Amino acid sequence: MFPQISVAPMMDWTDRHDRYFLRLIAKDVKLYTEMITAHAIAHGDKDYLLKFDELEHPVALQLGGSDPALLAQAARAGEGYGYDEINLNVGCPSPRVSKGRFGACLMLEPQLVSECVTAMRESVRVPVTVKCRIGVDEQDSYESLHAFISMLSAIGCKTIIIHARKAWLQGLSPKQNREIPPLHYETVWRIKQDFPALTIIINGGITTLAQIDAQLAYVDGVMLGRAAYHNPWLLAEIQAKYFSLGSHTSRAEVVQQFLPYARSQLASGVKLSALTRHILGLYQGIPGANKWRRHLSEHAHRPNAGIEVIEQALELV
Repeated sequence: MFPQISVAPMMDWTDRHDRYFLRLIAKDVKLYTEMITAHAIAHGDKDYLLKFDELEHPVALQLGGSDPALLAQAARAGEGYGYDEINLNVGCPSPRVSKGRFGACLMLEPQLVSECVTAMRESVRVPVTVKCRIGVDEQDSYESLHAFISMLSAIGCKTIIIHARKAWLQGLSPKQNREIPPLHYETVWRIKQDFPALTIIINGGITTLAQIDAQLAYVDGVMLGRAAYHNPWLLAEIQAKYFSLGSHTSRAEVVQQFLPYARSQLASGVKLSALTRHILGLYQGIPGANKWRRHLSEHAHRPNAGIEVIEQALELV
């Protein structure tokens, strides 16, 4: 059985263009949307928010919110658009998110989380999962986390993604919350020991195949964050090691496969820079990477920039 390896939901990064690009590199790594609020889905343009390319499967929709009825409605919409999983964000420490009463602050309201997850599970057939932290502010004991996971297990939530850092809701920015609170992998490992029937996915600070291997000795899966964005070819190595050998292609071939998609997006009014910003790291660590990145950065934002910018950058490497 294959391990569950995924790319984390990242605001302003894991949009549909990025996910399409990453899927060209690795066909089996699970992808997640940026967090989308249930309120936005209820009142906004659903096609704009939820539509995605069939190539992106397996892909999960991450929701933010704390209103069980709105979350249930948003989960149904996500299922209707074809997402393979609906995930509730109970881990984001952003002050803006906390002000809206969703994200990591919900770990302080387990009964409300229970009501939200139950409402979502009763509304869809696809799996409903939760992404959380190991603690929030002063509530960071193992007993508190154990009680929270026990509650999720009791209501039928079978997969939980745990960022192995606590969140500070006051005093730290989202960026600082990803770096300053220390990682406590052993806390997540202990949760897996105590809840062997649950699928436990670990997240936080994991950037290499060796680190993935080390984690898989204790948990069921690994979620990668910024490492997968800044060095997307890491996913090709993951695909080859953990899934189907030889299924990935060369970087240049990935770019060639991306070009038809880019053309179609440009024809529909998408700016080239909205596409190329996601592919800047493709050649990270190999000769020509700086030329690739510089050419895209300097030319993609210009008026009427077209597909030739990517083709020219490819010639440089």
